[in-house]
Parts: sequence; structure tokens; C-alpha cells
Amino acid sequence: MFTGIVEEIGAVLGLGRAGKVARLEVEAAVTREGADIGGSIAVNGVCLTVVERRPAGFVFELGPETLARTTLGGLAPGDPVNLERPLRFGGALGGHLVLGHVDGVGTVEEATRVESTTRVRVALPGPELEPLLIPQGSVAVDGVSLTVAGLGALSFEVMLIPHTLAVTTLGRLRPGQAVNIEADVIGKYLVRSLALRGAT
Repeated sequence: MFTGIVEEIGAVLGLGRAGKVARLEVEAAVTREGADIGGSIAVNGVCLTVVERRPAGFVFELGPETLARTTLGGLAPGDPVNLERPLRFGGALGGHLVLGHVDGVGTVEEATRVESTTRVRVALPGPELEPLLIPQGSVAVDGVSLTVAGLGALSFEVMLIPHTLAVTTLGRLRPGQAVNIEADVIGKYLVRSLALRGAT
């Protein structure tokens, strides 16, 4: 479990495929400390298992489900990625509870500068995510904990402050770019519970 507070921006060193499994190598410094083989790291909001430690970072394996449901299969050497180690018991919960289980891949429709901030509109991949987003609710975009600033037809908006723009990859967002979306876990449980009771 994570908080959506990015610890550092890493860089992709390589992405190779062997059959249906891909191996992703990421350069990291801060998040490498205390992260052992078998441990978890969130890479652009996707919970991955460390399968190998390298002097400059980590190696992860990406299975077919991860490649199909996230943007990670489209990474290339040199691409920046948001990195976060798991939440530790007793640690500060600075963002919100993020599982690292992506609900869908959205597309940046617009990124507009508003003085020192940026307003970003993201198109949802389909209507199934609409019930999981509420105004001023939480959402993770590429692993970054954000507040929903507005809702549209099959889209949502977030406001990015200068700090977020500087210390995450979101400062590089451009229209047409694909991003990982994870809705708030509390909302997901609520929607599922109501569906099973026949209330939706």
C-alpha cells in the first residue's frame, strides 16, 4: 500500500520482453534504500515486485495483466517514472491510500497553465470509472495523489501546484499522453457493496 506521495523521479534504463513477460530496469537512488528483492515499489502508480537489485536501481517483471492494464509497456529508455516505496506502519499518510492497482488508462486531453499552477483534464477510458470519482475526492494519476477539481462527461480535472509539477513526472504531461488512473479504494468498495445489494 502506498500514499501517492512520490519520493523521486527515476529513469527507465531498459524494457525487454521474453515471451509474455517483460523485464523493466529502472534507475533509482532514494527508493533503492531499504527495498530488497521481493519487496514492492510503485512505478507510475503500479505496484511492482523487485526481482533484482542493480547498482543503479531495480529490475521488475511485468506480466500480461500489467502490460494490458497500465502504461508501463509503452515505456522507453530515458523515460522518467514516479517512484514510491510502500507505506510503513506508523508512517505519515501524506496523500491517500493508494494500492498500486490501476483501474484504467486515461488520456490527457488538456494541460493549461493557470499562473504558477496547471489544470489538467483527463479523459476516462470508459463509463465504468465515472461512479468512482467525486468532486474534491481523491484520485491517483501515474501514482501521484491528487484532488479531483472537476468532473465532465467521461473526464475529470485536477490542479497541479508548482511543487507537484517540479517533483513528479506530471510537470511533463502533454495532450494525448496516456496516464495510469487509480480511483479511491473506499469508493470502489462502496460501489461494489451497493451493486451486490442491487442498489445501483
